[in-house]
Amino acid sequence: MALTTGWAVAEDTIGADLTAPPAATEATMPVVLSGTLKKVRESGVVTIGYRDASFPFSYVRKEAPRPLGYSIDLCLGIVDEIVRELNGNPTRVAYEHVTADTRMDAVMSGKVDLECGSTTSNIERQKSVAFSPITYVAGTKLMVKRGSGIASYRDLTGKVLVVTSGTTNEAAMTLLNVKYKLGITIVAARDHQESYGLVADGKADAFATDDVLLYGFLTAKKAEATLAVVGDFITYEPYGIMFRKDDPLMAAAVRQAFSAMAQSRMLTGTYRKWFLQPTPTGEQLNLPISSQLAETFRMLGADDF
Repeated sequence: MALTTGWAVAEDTIGADLTAPPAATEATMPVVLSGTLKKVRESGVVTIGYRDASFPFSYVRKEAPRPLGYSIDLCLGIVDEIVRELNGNPTRVAYEHVTADTRMDAVMSGKVDLECGSTTSNIERQKSVAFSPITYVAGTKLMVKRGSGIASYRDLTGKVLVVTSGTTNEAAMTLLNVKYKLGITIVAARDHQESYGLVADGKADAFATDDVLLYGFLTAKKAEATLAVVGDFITYEPYGIMFRKDDPLMAAAVRQAFSAMAQSRMLTGTYRKWFLQPTPTGEQLNLPISSQLAETFRMLGADDF
């Protein structure tokens, strides 16, 4: 009889080697970090790009220690998911100011990891950056002085219109002006605050941007008595959170974050916080959720409308 040793191969009844390691599967293989998650793991920092005058999405107040807003809160929900993906690795949030002109370059270059403002997700931008699920549905309207006689873009012939440089509103109004030969003088301001100031000070006849931002200015500046938002929607603007393109791990983290926020009721709770209730800085917009956005949230798993 042949002798056996203590390290002899163990076998089951059909001859399988029980001491061999289990075959690797997608579930058991370690994830090799890449893209934004690798960057965050190595640096310990997620950098959020914020706007300073896109109330209630992303804005600053002197009395607040950090940027505030609906988009900021959603981005912090994404950061929570990134931390989970990194098994609780200590992660700090840093904030970097961006403008309409600089925001896409900031994302693509890696200067910011998430752009948390009031940015329209459209096909042209999706060629360069990636977007989260839709976070808000807005549309271009006009802000004018009360009593100006302006009720539509058709009334702007021979007048001065201000837009914010680098926005979809700028492109839309320029196209409209050329297409219908309206003779509008279009001025591009550096940011929304400057655009608002030109209308408020009487240096422009109208300010064209997304309706929710215009209503935000009216509320924040307590200007309802002197300024009004007028006209039909000129464009359709679905907002999203920007992040780097061709980054599958980050894209999966963003999707999972929105699913988790929807199912935990954080998504609709955050909407109510910024659009239906008094904001942390005291303004109240009273803007019910649109049917389009409600359907988007339902598709993500929200049921608390």
